[in-house]
Amino acid sequence: MLTSSAAGVYVICPTPFEGDGRLDMASTERMVEAYLKAGATGLTILGIMGEAPKLAADESQAFVRQVMKAVAGRVPVIVGVSAAGFAAMSALSAKAMDAGAAGVMIAPPSTLRTDDQIVSYYGDAVEAIGTDVPFVIQDYPLTTNVVMTPKVIIRIIEQNPSCVMLKHEDWPGLDKITTLRRASDAGEVRRVSILCGNGGLFLPFEMERGADGAMTGYAYPEMLVGVVNLVKEGKRQEAHDLFDRHLPLVRYETQPGVGLAVRKYVLKKRGIIAHDTLRKPGPKLSAETVSEIDWLMQRIERSE
Repeated sequence: MLTSSAAGVYVICPTPFEGDGRLDMASTERMVEAYLKAGATGLTILGIMGEAPKLAADESQAFVRQVMKAVAGRVPVIVGVSAAGFAAMSALSAKAMDAGAAGVMIAPPSTLRTDDQIVSYYGDAVEAIGTDVPFVIQDYPLTTNVVMTPKVIIRIIEQNPSCVMLKHEDWPGLDKITTLRRASDAGEVRRVSILCGNGGLFLPFEMERGADGAMTGYAYPEMLVGVVNLVKEGKRQEAHDLFDRHLPLVRYETQPGVGLAVRKYVLKKRGIIAHDTLRKPGPKLSAETVSEIDWLMQRIERSE
């Protein structure tokens, strides 16, 4: 089961599709092996970058089962269960935990406006999935349009013992990490794991501010693992040097709207998935964009 001591790199997995849009189970197995070989300490599936809203309920469950089969208990798996209603959230959460998931991740719906509404929502979500299911707060205001202050996050943590992790994706958000870590260090709130997203765009500084690792899906996960480990070893210069070699592609991947298409293209070119298919609606990469990505990959692999 997922605990508040979780650390390292939990790679956000895309959902591989065949050229015709069907789930690609063979690529799913290959992707899991590639991420574990890169040093992932955990995996997260059916997140925003997993195109979860484009999957039918039975497809989501089938994908969870396939990932769990491929992982075979080697690392914990977190399943995104965010949904428009609590019935769907409860059903997917139950199926995921029965399949062997370590916990679930919940993002707030965009309809929430006040602090009290946000806190109440997470209380209702916990009631729906069960108080025995460890859960992750997904704090991603750039996508959800829901702003969670440190005080709100602290309230959610304190009112829900099953909350064990914050997926931090606020931007700018470095001071939020510092505020939360100071609060837990001072005994004002129990300490939970903080893993950071946003494609790893601020990863070295997030680690230095007190994050426990990354939960994102950059197409070279070995860089994420390397940076996290180097920071933990106190090798600041080496960590930033490694990060800087990848930063141009990290930045390119973080573009709103097109980022997942870029990531899937890189994963396909690296042989990790067979197709870079996105389910519609989704962007298509232009020839010029593909040429730029190829050049960025060549620079990274030449420097490696």
